[in-house]
Amino acid sequence: QVQLVESGGGLVQAGGSLRLSCSSSGLTFRNYHMGWFRQVPGKERILVAGISMSGIRTYYSDFVKGRFTISRDNAKNTVYLQMNSLEPEDTAVYYCAASRRAIMGPYEYSGQGTQVTVSS
Repeated sequence: QVQLVESGGGLVQAGGSLRLSCSSSGLTFRNYHMGWFRQVPGKERILVAGISMSGIRTYYSDFVKGRFTISRDNAKNTVYLQMNSLEPEDTAVYYCAASRRAIMGPYEYSGQGTQVTVSS
């Protein structure tokens, strides 16, 4: 059974930083592209960052480019999202996900999410 478990969310002031982690089990982690999505109530879930199986290639949405960094440790079956210069607009539930096909998806597996709240 595949499990993706996010951690590291919380409340932070604007301009602050958070580091999200996502640990995986039940899949061969190094064979999956990994992504971080976020979702706010009433809106669709969107991909904010993705990383290739090897970690060489990355993708960032325009609204996080230069502020967020995605990385992975295949030895620990874990993907990270370092979020700096956080803005109130970054408030959302953040999900990690795994894709066999491509960084841009489709994504077969997703975690339960972790809440990130940025206060102004």
